[in-house]
Parts: sequence; C-alpha cells; structure tokens
Amino acid sequence: MDIGKFISTWSPTFFTVLFVIGIYYIVKYVLDRSSKKGVEDRSLLRTITLFCIFLIGAIIIILAIPMPESLKGQVTSLIGIVISAVLALSSATFFGNGLAGIMLRSINNFRTGDFIQVNDHFGRVSERGLFHTEIQTENRDLITLPNMMLATNPVRVIRASGTYVEGVVSLGYDVNHNKIKEVLLKAAKKSDLEDPFVRVTELGDFSVVYKVYGLLKDAKTIITAKSKLNSQMLDALHDAGIEIVSPSFMNQKQTGDTIFIPKKVRQKAEVLESEKSETLVFDKADEAESIEKRKDTLAEIEAKIAVVEKDLKTADEEGAVAMNAKLEKLKRIRETMSERIDVKMEKLSSE
Repeated sequence: MDIGKFISTWSPTFFTVLFVIGIYYIVKYVLDRSSKKGVEDRSLLRTITLFCIFLIGAIIIILAIPMPESLKGQVTSLIGIVISAVLALSSATFFGNGLAGIMLRSINNFRTGDFIQVNDHFGRVSERGLFHTEIQTENRDLITLPNMMLATNPVRVIRASGTYVEGVVSLGYDVNHNKIKEVLLKAAKKSDLEDPFVRVTELGDFSVVYKVYGLLKDAKTIITAKSKLNSQMLDALHDAGIEIVSPSFMNQKQTGDTIFIPKKVRQKAEVLESEKSETLVFDKADEAESIEKRKDTLAEIEAKIAVVEKDLKTADEEGAVAMNAKLEKLKRIRETMSERIDVKMEKLSSE
C-alpha cells in the first residue's frame, strides 16, 4: 500500500472528523457556561442544539469519506430516506407533546408546586418541561406524564388559596341524621377546617352515606388534613356513642346489645408529629417550587436594574451617585441569587 497516497486520500476525512468534534465540544462548552445564569433552564435548548450538531456533523463526515460519486449519491439518498422516516414516525408524538407543552404554558392553569390530578395520577408538580410534566406522589415517587396527556384529559388543580377537604362515612338508619350532622361538624371544626358543612349523598339499602366538608387554607397540608379529619370523625362518632360498622356486619352480628366502640387511649406526641408528612414526601416538589419563586424574584430584580439604568442616563450628578450605589446593590443581589439558584438546580437535577 502506498502510504503517501493513503494519507492524501484520507487526510481530508481525518481533518473533517477533528473539525466536527472540535465544533461539538466548543458549542457544548459555551452552552454549559450560559446555562448557569439562573434565569431559565436551557437544558432543552442545549440538548436540541447538540443533537443537531451531531447529526449534521455525522452527515458531513460520511460525505467526506473518499468513495465514488455514484455511491456517495446513494448513501446521501439513504440518509435522507432514514431521516425522513424517523421524523415521519416520531413527529406526531414529538411535536404533539411540544405543542401541548406550549399550550399548557400559555394557559398556565398550574405551576410548579401545585397539587394536580390527571386520571388516577395525583401529586405535586415537581418539574414542567416542553414535552413532559413531572409530579411527585404521596409515596415520594416521581411520575413523568407526557404533556399530550395533560392537554387531552381533565386536569384537577388544587387551588393554592385553599380547598375543601372531605370525609366520607356510611352509618345505619337507626341514628338520626341531625345528630350525625352535628357530630361531623364538630369533628371538622376540631380538624382546624373552616366553614364546615355536611351532605347526605346516598340512601343505600342498609346505610346512609354522609360527607363532611371543611375549607383548608394551606393546600400543601392536604394529606395531613384528610388524615386528621378522618381521625376526628372516628373520635367524635365514638364519643357520641355511634357505631361505625359495615352494613353486612350490622345485619349478621349475633352479639346482642354489645356496642363496637373501641376504648379511648391517649395519643402519643410522636404520633402527632408523624402526621406532618408533607415535608418528607414532597421534598423535590418543595425544592422546585422554591426555585421557581426565586426565579420570579430574580426577574423582578432584573426589571428594577433596567429601570435604574434607564433613569441613570437622565439623572443629574448628585442623583447619579445614589443611583449607582443602588445599581451596584441590585447587581450584587442578582449575582448572589443567581448562584444560589444554580446550586439548588444542580442539586435538584442530581437527585
């Protein structure tokens, strides 16, 4: 083999490979540097840009390989067919989720940290992307939902200003409904719920279904509030001498006048503390919500800096000194907050 001929033939391909790799890593370095500004998450733009560079670079390298023109034309046609087929097969889902993400952003009916329910999925929003939405469930697990699912199905959003918590119980016809309503209202008030009311929702063959509602102002504690309401309903009904048993049990028991109400025991402090579980369960959602609030604050600081810089152009000498001091202070706050957001985002992405 002629070494000189081999080098002259393959050297353009070799330099093309080095050029493409160099461009790829230069762009990657620039994007990594620019993504740490804390204003917005540029991970999606970074991924798309690097993928496009990789795809274009692969095509350039293939075309740079020394081969006959006829074969090069066939390879080019094959690449075009493959890319067209891939885009045709994936475009429906890919672009559908992207458009759904844009639509959800424009509607903005929920934010990071909100409780939402879609079909059987319930949890707090921990991440909002262009193609997916991530929620953290009450088991601390993370569920990724495609945005098309949220756009084509009803989304229940628990309002941050407060929501009504409900408790359901079925009781026999032998107890007057007015007495039961009074007891359930007492239980709702002991659960620290506001404006409670009771509804009789169903008259069954063997029992009556009651629902008690109460307004919970802090929606973040909804799981604890439901548990507390159910516990208070148990205590209130038992204190009033009302049995809570299933209809089949009531119709089949052979126990005479025995009343099935457990003895009251003193609740331990550790049991009370364990009910505050939201901070443990929704840790990622809490952190994501905190980051979003910091970003909003950072945007407000950016707006203030722009206003001060605009006023500084028309200010006199004495006013310019005070404005410069204010401007420097705002910039220091912006820099500190940006760094904190970067640290929190990096920690959140590594979990």
